[in-house]
Amino acid sequence: MPELPEITAYLEGLERTIVGEPLEKIRVRSPSLLRTYDPPLSAGEGLRVKGVRSVGKRIVWELEDDLFFVFHLMITGRFRWTKPGAAVPKKRAHGAFDFPRGTLLLTEQSTKKRASLHVVRGEGALAALDPGGIDVRTASLTTFAAALRSENRTLKRALTDPRVFSGIGNAHSDEILLFARLSPLQRTRNLTEEEVERLHDVSRRSLEEWTARLREEFGDRFPGKITAFHPAMAAHGKYGEPCPVCGSPIQRIRYADRETNYCVTCQTDGKVLADRGMSRLLGDDWPRTLEELEELKAK
Repeated sequence: MPELPEITAYLEGLERTIVGEPLEKIRVRSPSLLRTYDPPLSAGEGLRVKGVRSVGKRIVWELEDDLFFVFHLMITGRFRWTKPGAAVPKKRAHGAFDFPRGTLLLTEQSTKKRASLHVVRGEGALAALDPGGIDVRTASLTTFAAALRSENRTLKRALTDPRVFSGIGNAHSDEILLFARLSPLQRTRNLTEEEVERLHDVSRRSLEEWTARLREEFGDRFPGKITAFHPAMAAHGKYGEPCPVCGSPIQRIRYADRETNYCVTCQTDGKVLADRGMSRLLGDDWPRTLEELEELKAK
């Protein structure tokens, strides 16, 4: 799922391509994309895009006539800028938005269609779609600490809750927690003041550094190959690979179609966290240390 750095890359790409341009035609292939009916989607045709912004993990197009297109790309939804009038792919495509200088395709790689588009009119209707999380990049330490401790939850859940923090998801929470040296299962109200301050600092720096990295990577091009598994990531998607800090193999906790990646040495004082599926299977034989886990793999 695109998170703050990736969303920023999209916003900057959209600024260069569609802002100031009229939306000439909308071609939707997937009916599941549209989640509202009034105003109709067709109300946007012929209107100029005045600006773009984000609301949490949603990408917003501000059009004339106080109209807003609000996109949530979910896990595998992606924008692709291509030539004017390009055909909508028969597979994995929701539709196309035609502008004078090019066509913006909206695709989704997953067979489960989760990406969405809300068409709303007025700032009030747009605000109703905001889950309310704070922007870590601009929040003071006091504001950050209050949001973090608003409920006693695991750090992983708190960081990825859009009602608490805006735009942080599965990938960047793994990166943040690795360099903050904190377990994803640590409870928010058990953190020391020093740990909260460290988490605040690392969160802000990580998001800013990733935004700068993507900005440099894409340059003036419309962002392509936006992925939650960027090769430069240190923890996320790196199961079994050496931690760049200490060299220990990165571990994971799997649940549903997602996973949390972490370093046993840097984050959990050498303790292997229980993977829900495997720990149920192994019961009391579940390895408690990295050494025990390596012995189990060797059998």
